[in-house]
Amino acid sequence: MSLVAQDTAAAMLISNGIGVQVNKYPAPASTALFSGDYIETRQSAVARIEASGSTADLNSETMVQFEGNELFLEHGSLSVNTSRGMRVRVGCLTVTPVNSAEWTHYDVIDLDGKVRVSALKDDVYIDARSSNPKQAKPSGHSDGVIVREGEQTSREEKCGAAYVKTPAAIAGRGAIMNSPWAIGAGVAGIGAALCVGLLCHDDDPLSPTKP
Repeated sequence: MSLVAQDTAAAMLISNGIGVQVNKYPAPASTALFSGDYIETRQSAVARIEASGSTADLNSETMVQFEGNELFLEHGSLSVNTSRGMRVRVGCLTVTPVNSAEWTHYDVIDLDGKVRVSALKDDVYIDARSSNPKQAKPSGHSDGVIVREGEQTSREEKCGAAYVKTPAAIAGRGAIMNSPWAIGAGVAGIGAALCVGLLCHDDDPLSPTKP
């Protein structure tokens, strides 16, 4: 039965086995995912969703609903690598690779009601639609922006809020969630950033870790 379930699953969830839940139950190191499954990573826990042509790395304290080629991010942060156009939805915002047939790497963070999107490889499109289906346009993008490779954009989670584009390209900045599998290195990087920003008074941006 387990083998049959894995053969028909839409994806696999790989985790460190500590503090990761699927549908409110503790997840083993490897488990099959189906559309509608709800994944939650607790403090210091990370997980990876592996699907055909796509992976999504979930940082700690992240809540995601798996919906096949779309991930609904309720809270937290994740990093997507995809050649199948895997999307991330946050409320009425949807982040979609511009070139769905090309490898695209992007990060999405949803904290304190603000969504930040970083395009690390290739471009992504942020589409904002009304939370009321009757108010949404029947076709085309209602309100959106393209985030070019090496740039990042933030926006309030609620519909109708304005985009705030980061002036500097992220090519010279450290994406905080490029590799949740190297969480220790990430913590060290954040410590270095605090030193640079608070103690050393150096305005030079940090260099990111490219995928």
